[in-house]
Amino acid sequence: MSSARDDILGRLRQRIGREPVGTPAARERVEQVISASQAGPRPSYDGDLAARFIERAKALISTVDDCAAPADVPARCASWLASQGLGRQVVVSPALAGLDWAASGLDVRIGAAAGDDPVGITGCFRAIAETGTLMLCSGAQSPAVNSLLPETHIAVVPREHIVADMEAAFAVARDTLDPWPRAVNFVSGPSRTADIEQTIVLGAHGPYRVHLLIVG
Repeated sequence: MSSARDDILGRLRQRIGREPVGTPAARERVEQVISASQAGPRPSYDGDLAARFIERAKALISTVDDCAAPADVPARCASWLASQGLGRQVVVSPALAGLDWAASGLDVRIGAAAGDDPVGITGCFRAIAETGTLMLCSGAQSPAVNSLLPETHIAVVPREHIVADMEAAFAVARDTLDPWPRAVNFVSGPSRTADIEQTIVLGAHGPYRVHLLIVG
């Protein structure tokens, strides 16, 4: 069966002018394709990465607030939720459990989000300045559902976690994550779709709103 398959594929390759697999010419062709894919333009940023990230995140309809220190996070979350009329009930990722949520006046549950949690508060593995995107890595301390199920997602973004681009984010991941998480999610603003008549609809597959707290 393998011989017949190889014969058929070989004839097809001859018809379309392709070299047989495994020949030096074929290997050279593959290397050329790989080299070309790696030679694409990769922008560099000489300015403030945080400023670039905030600009791109706002363009994606995320809202952004500054937070001087981690200790201020609960109060800033409570203040923003009150200003939006979004209530006090939140589910917080275990990674942020050490903050003083009791003093914020919020109704806080630590753990993974369920279908009836209106607000999910998470950390952020890295934030990508080039696109305004969050890189979230799942784990016991950072349940993936906290950024997916609630209608409102608040992400706590340490300023030092903002990197230039996707390549930089993955480089940090390869160096620091062991074992690799079961899920790596990229969040670029509120969930949206234009599948129906090319009309943008928010919240189709996830949160209606994404709020970012830039800490530090």
